[in-house]
Parts: sequence; structure tokens; C-alpha cells
Amino acid sequence: MKKNLFYLFMLCSAVAACNRDDLQNSAANIEVVQKDPLTSRQINEKINETIRTKGRFSWKESSDHLVWSAVFQGNKIASIGFGSSFDRSLTADSKAVEEEILKVIQQYEGKTDRVVLSSDPYLNQMDVVIEKQETVMALRRMAGIRYLEPADYRYFENEQKFGGGAAKSGSSSSGCGLESMALNASDYTTVSPNAKAPWSFARHNITGAWNYSTGAGVTIGIIDSGVSSEQALLGSSFNNGLSSGRTITKNGVYVDSAWPWSSGYDGSADKCGHGTSMASAAAAPRNNQGQPVGVAYNASLVTYRAASNVVLDGYHEQNGVKTAFTELGNNTKVKIISMSMGHIFSVGKIEDGVKYAYSKGKLIFCAGGTSTSFTNFAGVIFPAWMPETQAITGVKENTSNQKCDICHSGSEIDFTYQMERASGSNIPVLSYYNGQTDYVGGSSVATASTAGIAALVWAKNPSWTRDQVLTKMRQSSTYYPNPNSDYGYGNINVLKAVQ
Repeated sequence: MKKNLFYLFMLCSAVAACNRDDLQNSAANIEVVQKDPLTSRQINEKINETIRTKGRFSWKESSDHLVWSAVFQGNKIASIGFGSSFDRSLTADSKAVEEEILKVIQQYEGKTDRVVLSSDPYLNQMDVVIEKQETVMALRRMAGIRYLEPADYRYFENEQKFGGGAAKSGSSSSGCGLESMALNASDYTTVSPNAKAPWSFARHNITGAWNYSTGAGVTIGIIDSGVSSEQALLGSSFNNGLSSGRTITKNGVYVDSAWPWSSGYDGSADKCGHGTSMASAAAAPRNNQGQPVGVAYNASLVTYRAASNVVLDGYHEQNGVKTAFTELGNNTKVKIISMSMGHIFSVGKIEDGVKYAYSKGKLIFCAGGTSTSFTNFAGVIFPAWMPETQAITGVKENTSNQKCDICHSGSEIDFTYQMERASGSNIPVLSYYNGQTDYVGGSSVATASTAGIAALVWAKNPSWTRDQVLTKMRQSSTYYPNPNSDYGYGNINVLKAVQ
């Protein structure tokens, strides 16, 4: 279709340097070939076909018509990344570029009110209202645009609606659940003062590593669905037992609404259960109450309720995650970020947020993906495939290259964590409610546990850089120095990593 279109304007060194007369006189050159938007079903079919044939889908590589159709079907909200860098502070002309974008929108949309939904204070990213295909076409041809993509197109929700097998499990497996389960005695060992160490700790030599490091002095940021206000061991009793001198700070940056214009965060409390499990796996206290202990039981936590569940499929979910990454990036106390959520294709604003946090020296761990039949449809998910993140997946007990029944694998995986037993048991964690326990599995718990391992290594070597910590983790893993094609460096021997 693009061969039937004339370019809006010639390449410019910067958007602000383009001649406004050229913009005004080129309106007639925008030729719309396909005037009606695709249906949501048609959009999903194109996305699925691209993933099947190319292995990955990107809005950047999609036609103007497909992008506009998804914007149109997604409440007419578009996300725009602009400027020569993702970082607003590094681009002196950010404001000028942003103003030029708004002038183009005004020119083609014919309105000035209710155009800007949000403008990020740290990133060169904004969300705008766009109705016309011509506007999308004009903006995508501007030299200062890094990406333009739908900001509220709900792929998974539509797949469920249409009964699509590709994403059915990915969407319905939200990772949520407030239930509890009694632990089988064979799935833990009791350690002083009266805590339950999950079976996986012995497989990774974590309990032995505690003689050298407990995570003290390191802060982990967790981006998830929040932390339960009903679990005291992740609240007022965070320093119970042998855990001491640390803090847990809970934040909420999620707007619980299907309407993009809604505002007002709904608090830090977990309403899903997934975030509580991740916080427990990473840093639950070495308690005296007979409850599961986390990997880095003396590390501090900064948690974010950034989404309602693990599927980042809506405007407020994606906005919340972006905000969490930027705020954690600006938090000088945080060294490590763990996120066990994702999407099967990239989201520009989240990508910018990840890059921002990475530029601040953060060591970022992301889940490689967890699902059932969906595993056969997509490999490692976003943002775990980004070079700025460490992608983690779960494997079966006593292996480094047999993924769990619902875990993803692929060339982007960096480390593995044993989280599935032959009996089917996963990792014991604190439940949503006081005095109760549960099991959690998949690449989610593998990611949070590996973030805890990184905290042990960094606490042992507080002057190290992110790269030095990573090097030590790799050197202490199964496949070092030659990573496996689908499982990276494999399982980490944590005792070796802290010696």
C-alpha cells in the first residue's frame, strides 16, 4: 500500500527544522487507499499470522492502515515515542518536537482540545487522541517519530472474545488467585528460627549461600499486581525472625478503569495475589512462624502495583508498568528490578521505561513467559527479549534444559530456575492471608527467585557494578562459558556465586 502514497515531507534533520509551509501544502498528497478500519478480528488475525511466520510482531513494521485500525479499535488512543532518545533530559529539543507533533495532529484532526491524554515527564513519550488515518500516516513520516502505535488495543481480550486458541491460555491465565494450599512436608525443610525453606533452595545451594550473604543492604524493586495488605510478613512483620534492618515500601501506579481518560491510582494493595507471591519468593522474612522464607530474606523491597494481572493488555496496565520502571529508575536505593508480567509483542512506552531504568544502572529480570498451548505460538515474551533485561524461565527439578510444562524457552533466555517437581509441586510461598501458604510456578516465580539470587551476590559485593554481578552469576551457572541455545547459562549455583 505504501507505494501508492507520497511522502508527507522530505527527510529533516529534526522535526522542528522542517518547513511549516511544506506541511501545510502537503495535505493533498496524503492518499488513503483503504478507508475503512479493519475489525478487531482481522487485526488479531494479522498479528497472529505475523508471529507464526516471522516469530515476532511489531507495530513499527506494520502498515499505516493496520496501525490506524488498531488505534481506531482501541479507543482512538495512540502512543507516540519521539526525539533522538527515549530520555527527555538528553534531548534539548524535546519540547519543540512535541509541539510540532501537536501541530500536525491539529492540522489533520482539525481540533485542539482533548488531544493530549498524557505527556511523560521523564521519557520522550506521549499519548494522544487520533481518529483519522491521514493523521497516522503524516505522523509516521515525521523524522522525529521513533514509534507510533495503538495505546489501548486489547489483543488478548479480543482473542478471548473470538475464541482464538492462540491467546486463550495467555489471557485466561492471569496469574491471579487468592486461594491457599497446605504444603507437603517433602516440599520444604525447616530452618531456624522456624521458617520453611522451599525444596528449590537446596537445588540451587541457596541455604548454603546464606552463610555468606542474606541480601542485607540491597533493595529489589518488584513490578507486579501489588502486595497483599492482609499478609503481615510482607508488611508490619517484614523484619520477623532472622530478618532485620530492612524496609518494604509499597506503591500503586495503576488506574483500575477500562476508560483511558480515568485517573486516580487505586492503591498499592494486591487484588490478584500474583504480586504477593513474587514478593514472597524474592524476600519473605526468615520467620519464626512456620511460613516460607524468600531467597534474599534480608533484602529490602520497593513494590509497585502497576497492573491488575500479568497480561499487560490495556492502557492503564501498560501506563502503570512504564511509570513503575521510570520511578524505580529514579530510586537510587534500588539496584535490582523484577517483573513477572509481559506481552507477546513490544509496547513502545514500556520499552522506553525499561531502557530508562537500565540507563540508571538497574539490573532487570523479566519473565520469559508462562502459558499452556500458547507456548507453541510464541517464544520468549516482551520485555524479556530486550537486551536490557535478563530473561528467566522455569525448568524441572534436577535439569537445566527441560522447561516446566507451562514455561517458555528460546534464544533470549539468560538463566533458569528449578521450580517444577516430578510430583507437580512448584515453589512454596506466603499466601495472600496471614498464617496461610500456597504454591506458585512458571517463569514468574523463576524470575522473582533469580532477582533474589542477584541480591545475595550484590550484597556480598556491594561495590560491584551491575555487569560484575551478572558476570559472577554466569560464571556460577550450568552452561558457562557456552550458553545453551534455549536456556542461556542455565541454573545458578548460588553458593558458588557468593564465595
